[in-house]
Amino acid sequence: MGKTALLKQIRNAYRGGTPLALLDCAHVEEPAEHGAGWNPVTGALAELAVQLSPRVLSAPPVQFPRLCLGLAAVTSIGWSQEDDERARRDLQRLAPVMATVDESKGMGTAWVSKVLATLASTVADGTAPMAGVLAEATVETVLEEVYGRYQRRTEGWYGTYRDAGGNGKLGLHRLAVDFRHGGPRRAAAERRLVGALVEDLRRAYTGLTRLGSRRGRPVLLLDNAHAPLGRRLVEPLLRDRADGRRDQLVVIAASLQTDHEGLRHATRRRLPEVAHLAPCPRGDDITSGVLAVELTPLSTAHTRSLFDRYDPAGHAPADLPGAVHRLTGGRPLGVDLLGRAAGQAPAALRGALTPGALLDLTVELREDSPGVPVAETLLARLLPGRHRDEPAVLAVLAAAHDEGSARVLARTRLRAASAEGDVALRARDTLRADGWPTGPARPAQPAHFVADPLLRALLLHRLRFHDGDAPAYAAWRAVHETLRTHYEHGPTPYRLRQELALGRTESAVTELRTAFPDPDVQGWLARLRFVASAPYPRELHRSGPDPRRALALGQDPGGEPPAGLTGDAAALHMAVRRLLHALWLLTDPLTLPDAEVVDRMAYELRQLSGRHLTGSSALWDAATHWPRDIRAWRSPSLPPGSEDGA
Repeated sequence: MGKTALLKQIRNAYRGGTPLALLDCAHVEEPAEHGAGWNPVTGALAELAVQLSPRVLSAPPVQFPRLCLGLAAVTSIGWSQEDDERARRDLQRLAPVMATVDESKGMGTAWVSKVLATLASTVADGTAPMAGVLAEATVETVLEEVYGRYQRRTEGWYGTYRDAGGNGKLGLHRLAVDFRHGGPRRAAAERRLVGALVEDLRRAYTGLTRLGSRRGRPVLLLDNAHAPLGRRLVEPLLRDRADGRRDQLVVIAASLQTDHEGLRHATRRRLPEVAHLAPCPRGDDITSGVLAVELTPLSTAHTRSLFDRYDPAGHAPADLPGAVHRLTGGRPLGVDLLGRAAGQAPAALRGALTPGALLDLTVELREDSPGVPVAETLLARLLPGRHRDEPAVLAVLAAAHDEGSARVLARTRLRAASAEGDVALRARDTLRADGWPTGPARPAQPAHFVADPLLRALLLHRLRFHDGDAPAYAAWRAVHETLRTHYEHGPTPYRLRQELALGRTESAVTELRTAFPDPDVQGWLARLRFVASAPYPRELHRSGPDPRRALALGQDPGGEPPAGLTGDAAALHMAVRRLLHALWLLTDPLTLPDAEVVDRMAYELRQLSGRHLTGSSALWDAATHWPRDIRAWRSPSLPPGSEDGA
């Protein structure tokens, strides 16, 4: 949705004007061979301090003496005399943070050697970890070697820590012990360390010598704040603010989850509403201090503008931006990459591009690197940080239309991946955790296990083409044959849908023709739409018009009617065949709308309206409203015209 791009835009706009830091809570790099004092929170706080410290707009650099002492205390836990080399590495990792207190001493190595010497003389027994004793010795040496005379009093801030009784050194001692203990006590220590960062920032903005010397407020930008680290950084701030403690910090956090429990009492506003004013009244609940603003998708006008930038000569089909917008839902990541692909497509292909053809191309993202496959690259960006086997698993499950059929595929096609539990349910939970929808976008639309059209299209593209075994397409055929067999004795539309995915259409035509005289015409239209939602078994880099077009227009009759059908029955069979292929083509998110096929679909529906004895009204309404829905890039509505169909 562009949340990362938005945070980077904010960073670029305010960089150099006020202290600022950008952190991705889902990708904090773990150092090699670190000691017990490192975890994602301490690593993140050290990184934030380094980013927030540089001089801005002639204001002095921000110093972080309190945070440095806290990190020094917890860094020492678990050391012994036998860990001299590891202790040296852990202390050297603190050097950039120490440099915010005194750059000349912090970046040097003398203080590290003196800390190690002090620890060696302090710990007589080299086997037992003595978190508190080591922390005291480390803090004492750091205060003496790095801190100036006025900075040394900052240790007193820790005197309010649990059971410290106003003694700062004792507070740091207990901080280290709690951090080593784990569980709730470690969480309390982490909250204190977050508080140290905030307090150092507050001190940089208060006091007689600082009033008026700084403009704005420090800005903390957190990407993927729905990750556990995000909560561990944001919650202490909200708790302190709820308790009446104020700070100077502006926190802008991006989350994939709109229903995260941390937003249950947030003030929710639309993006245009906060352009000039962002009211956020604070109630009794801690989370009431959050202003939640949902990013809006790109509009069709935005999408067209982006395509015009990449294809200024307008060689691509005029309807391509609208079709890409339908496929991507206006998601900026997909629109941008597909727009680039359209602009870089070979000249011979540009006039016949479709969204499906764009997925088959390669795109050059950087001038100094070769082109990369569009579909594979986009899928990797939509599912970042996944285990290498997860896209393959999801590609199989993307063929399912609900949880039940996904579990069938898991049991039959993914046995190796199901050793530790039900892979379908784990995949469902993974998608939910990443903020992907798990149901149809609108009621009465065909359901899919992978509900998002773009993600589903990319996974099905992988399922069909990843093995490079055309024309066999073994994985595609095996998956859809499994589902067809599963529904052999079940609801007919589900079996017919799988047969269409396998390229076999005559059973669907026969079933729909046989069921046509039934009084429930709305149900017949719903079955028609559901069957026509089957993924089309495309060929890679296929040139020329879509084969379904000729069948929909009657240019290719598709063979003779079944033996024994004559007269009106044969004519009805051929009409249903044309209608099915027309709807299959027009509702395929990987194709462009075809005005001639739209008109033919309306014609066939009106002809069927005249044939039906009782349901002519519903068929006539479909002939009127379904073309409107398709021209407006919407799914055909049911009942026709009862909703916008979006």
